[in-house]
Amino acid sequence: MPISVVATRYANALADVVTAPKSAERAEIILAELQSFESVLRGSEELRNALVTPAVPASRKRGVVTRVGTLLHLSRVSLNFLFVLVDHRRIAGLPDIVQSLEIVLDQRLGFARAEVLAARELTEAQRKALNVELERLSGKRIRARFGVDASLIGGVVARIGSTVYDGSVRGQLGTLGRRLYQGM
Repeated sequence: MPISVVATRYANALADVVTAPKSAERAEIILAELQSFESVLRGSEELRNALVTPAVPASRKRGVVTRVGTLLHLSRVSLNFLFVLVDHRRIAGLPDIVQSLEIVLDQRLGFARAEVLAARELTEAQRKALNVELERLSGKRIRARFGVDASLIGGVVARIGSTVYDGSVRGQLGTLGRRLYQGM
C-alpha cells in the first residue's frame, strides 16, 4: 500500500531534525521509540480510540501521550513529535509516518533497502552472509528485511529497488526452461 504524501512530509520533517549536524538525538533511537509507541497504539484499541476520537480534547490526548511516553522512556524529540501529530489530528497516520521515516532515514544514512524471500527461515549466520553478498553486488550498505515464501522450493530472491537477484530453484528452473525453449 503506498504511503501518503502527508506521512512522507511528517517523516521528512522529523528526519530533518534528527539528522541535523547539531542534533543530540540519534536517528535510529528516535525511530525505535516511535516504533515502540506505534506498537503500543496498535495493541490497544482503547488507546487508539482515545487518541483518534475528535471528541477527546487535544490537552487530554497530550496527557495520555505523556503517560505512555514516560512508561516507554521516550525522548523529548519523540514526545514533541507525537504532540504535533495529536495537535494536527494525524496520530492515526503514525504507522505510515513510521514506515516513511524508515525509508527516509535509510536514504539519508546511505542504506539501500532489500526485501529477501527464502524458501525457509534463514539462520542469523545465513542472513549476515546474504547481507554481505548483497552489499557486494549492489555496492551499497544494505538494510534487509527477510521473509519466507514456500513456493520458492529452495534458495532466495532478493529485491533492491527495481533490481531482482533470483537465486531460487524456481527461478533457475525457469531460466533453464527458457534456454531449452530458445534452443529448439
